Amino acid sequence: MESFNIPTGSKQEIYASLLPQVQAVMDEKADIIANMANMAAMLHETFGFWWTGFYRVIGGELVLGPFQGPLACTRIAYGRGVCGTAWKERRTVVVPDVEQFPGHIACSSASRSEIVVPVFQNGEVTAVLDIDSAELNTFDETDAECLERLVRGLEG
Repeated sequence: MESFNIPTGSKQEIYASLLPQVQAVMDEKADIIANMANMAAMLHETFGFWWTGFYRVIGGELVLGPFQGPLACTRIAYGRGVCGTAWKERRTVVVPDVEQFPGHIACSSASRSEIVVPVFQNGEVTAVLDIDSAELNTFDETDAECLERLVRGLEG
């Protein structure tokens, strides 16, 4: 089993160091679930987020996929909450304070800020990467750009 070095430094430096490490463990022959699981684990361990994981588009809804963190919602409707909104709008959604996001789904009262990044296959959203923080204002444009780059490794 390979391990990875947990990067340190500024947020930009951490992502710059993490990106090639994530790419190195992405296995084109592996099931996408295995790659999602490793990516979620590496992000979660590196940044210490409250919750890090994926929801997959199955049967017209988002269904819980590989994740790290406490118990999670298992199904999310199209256009509902931050995850459903990112899916519907086909874009990354950064929420500095989840209490200010209309229709936020509170799977955990400890979640304070959130970022959701869509994953595309053949031009369609097939999953979303959802990351929650127990702190306000955790995510910004740096996270959005870097996480979008990371999920491209899952896209076909």
